[in-house]
Amino acid sequence: MGMIKKPVNGMKDILPKEMKIRDYVTGLVKETYEGFGFVSIETPCVEHIENLCSKQGGENEKLIFKILKRGDKLNIDNAQTENDLVDSGLRYDLTLPLARYYANHSNELSTPFKALQMGSVFRADRPQKGRFRQFVQCDIDILGDPGYLAETELILATTTLLSKLDFKGFTVRINDRRILKAMAEYAGFEEKDYDNIFIILDKMDKIGLDGVREELVKNGYESGKADKYLRLFTDSRDALSAIRTLKAELGDHLSSEISENLERIITSVSETSSVDFKILFDPTLVRGMSYYTGTIFEIGMDEFSGSVAGGGRYDEMIGRFTGQNTPACGFSIGFERIITILLDKDFAVPGNNNKQVFLIEKGASNERICEILKEASELRNKGVGVLVCQMNKNKKFQKEQLIKDGYAAENIRDFYNSEFKN
Repeated sequence: MGMIKKPVNGMKDILPKEMKIRDYVTGLVKETYEGFGFVSIETPCVEHIENLCSKQGGENEKLIFKILKRGDKLNIDNAQTENDLVDSGLRYDLTLPLARYYANHSNELSTPFKALQMGSVFRADRPQKGRFRQFVQCDIDILGDPGYLAETELILATTTLLSKLDFKGFTVRINDRRILKAMAEYAGFEEKDYDNIFIILDKMDKIGLDGVREELVKNGYESGKADKYLRLFTDSRDALSAIRTLKAELGDHLSSEISENLERIITSVSETSSVDFKILFDPTLVRGMSYYTGTIFEIGMDEFSGSVAGGGRYDEMIGRFTGQNTPACGFSIGFERIITILLDKDFAVPGNNNKQVFLIEKGASNERICEILKEASELRNKGVGVLVCQMNKNKKFQKEQLIKDGYAAENIRDFYNSEFKN
């Protein structure tokens, strides 16, 4: 059987055109977020299986690539359960590794700690357009700040980054997990049913209000409770008035501190950002990760169905490692989704258009080649990029490819042997 040239299903090879865009976006991410005081860190892509299966990752825990024990520790003959064979796995996101990282190094880090992390994560998901089994995540997190300033900074930094990629008119939707619970409690649902109710609610944008009601009743919930619940989801263009109306309806079921915190975040973002976007209160926003404890947010844009960024507050995760809860809040951009949008838009990376190509005639003398390399070196020392390569037999096609790769036609130079020097 011969070697297989295609990548493993769900993984992909990245061609130079896409890689150039990815490198550009990565550089812009770091430059923008560092401007907000975030510092780069890195965690291993392999995590302890106990951490990955700690019931904090929601559905993602069903998609873990698990790693067999190695050497003498791998005893297949005597294994009775999967746990006897596995001791680690590939990370499915960057948040859980960050929580472990902070728990391990908190004494060496400043408070609050503003972390920037980019890296590959792995999920044994069903591959489809824009969804792979290996993909890059890009997270910013603020650890140790319990106040609304953390959420405000995360939203400002993320929207600033998107604006630098020429995205505008997008929408930031914001909610709080505690508001979701207060609404369910007000309607009379039992706490043990909340997660299932939220899963149904999360389908609102696909099946509408009537569809959610039908699903709730089909799942055995009383129609009276369903109607009382869904009456809370009134459409309002003004975020602050929507929060106040809901607070008035919920009464003691919702703490004023929670609603006022959300109002402060929305006001702070609206009054200080110069970026073109809308921020809306959306009581139907759920977000699936079970580790969220408070504020949650997502960004959607017309260029892509679904969200391109999301995050929230997860104040209890670090406490699972240390025994003491630490305020934590994060925002992740959908790096792969943004790259897909840019590729579909035929995005051109801005930069130095002076880069040159030196095409050397085949059979050029060593002396001539040295002359050409010396000229290339002098240009590089002045900051000009120079590609030096041999001239192909089909020079016309070669130049066409170079132009596709971003070189200007006038900057592609032909170098012949000395007697034909141009």
